[in-house]
Amino acid sequence: MSLPRFLVPALPPDDAYVLDGPEGRHASTVQRLRVGERLTLTDGRGGTARAEVTAAGRGTLTLRIDERRYEEPPDPRLVVVQGIAKGERGELAVQAMTEVGVDEIVPWSAARSVALWRGERGARSRERWVTTAREATKQSRRAWLPAVAETASTAQVARRLAAAAAGLVLHEAAATPLSAVDLPDSGEIVLVVGPEGGIADQELDEFVAVGARPVRLGRTVLRTSTAGAAALAVLSARLGRW
Repeated sequence: MSLPRFLVPALPPDDAYVLDGPEGRHASTVQRLRVGERLTLTDGRGGTARAEVTAAGRGTLTLRIDERRYEEPPDPRLVVVQGIAKGERGELAVQAMTEVGVDEIVPWSAARSVALWRGERGARSRERWVTTAREATKQSRRAWLPAVAETASTAQVARRLAAAAAGLVLHEAAATPLSAVDLPDSGEIVLVVGPEGGIADQELDEFVAVGARPVRLGRTVLRTSTAGAAALAVLSARLGRW
């Protein structure tokens, strides 16, 4: 059984560490870790450390670190531009993509996005994506926490695609399957996933104009909450991550 994992701002330089705050409360109160039990710390930037509980307090654990590791960031880097979806579908997409191995998620305010992220409501919605990514990172035992970018407009997405080593757009009418498209050895692979209503023709034209390539997964059409994860699975297998 895997050791419980906790995300910390930074790994300590010394062998002693006090786990407190929300993670400390979860470890001591919810998981009820006690003296002699072991856990894993991660900083979300490639660093992990295994530790033993030497003392348990109310909402805190004192640890002795006895093993450290560092994992290099993946290259190529997988970036998914996710069309903002209504309700929990966006969070489901973030959860699944994080577990599969996305390196960055860019919320996209697409023309056919039903939900609009504006003002405080938009900030809260993005924060839910950030929290979802954090929890999925711990659950999946990842060493790297995927970034959740600020909300992007279609013009900003187009610029991101233009600068990418490979720009791909999931579209049901595409002739090229994702399993056959050429992939770069390094840099960013930026994949666009539309919202529930799909990608508007004008948006697709704008993306193609900057060099992005429309691709499809198969004969069926997936929901916006599952399409990104399915595409990442294909890319992960092709890139040797899986």
